[in-house]
Amino acid sequence: MTRLTGRALRVTVFVGESDTWHHKPLYTQIVARAREAGLAGASVFRGIEGFGAASLIHTQRLLSLSEDLPVAVVVVDTEEKVRGFLPELDAMVGEGLVILDDCEVFRYVGRPKPA
Repeated sequence: MTRLTGRALRVTVFVGESDTWHHKPLYTQIVARAREAGLAGASVFRGIEGFGAASLIHTQRLLSLSEDLPVAVVVVDTEEKVRGFLPELDAMVGEGLVILDDCEVFRYVGRPKPA
């Protein structure tokens, strides 16, 4: 099990729900690659409304349902591991925003493995 406490780096990737990489949803591919890279964890959050560099608003409101809602993929680990993962993100993310934030991990505990 990965141990992570103290100073860390958070990378957040903002993309569209319909973005793909190798014919699969980009957000699922980012999570899979983060896992393969041994990063501590990754989560995907679906937005209900937003806009990006093109200033086109995407929303889930009933009268203007979008098929491309915003998605944020958040990964937290040590600075070394996150920075080592950035070249993979750069290759995968054609359109979107990738940001880095310093953070502090207070608690990181997984479920015990079944016997």
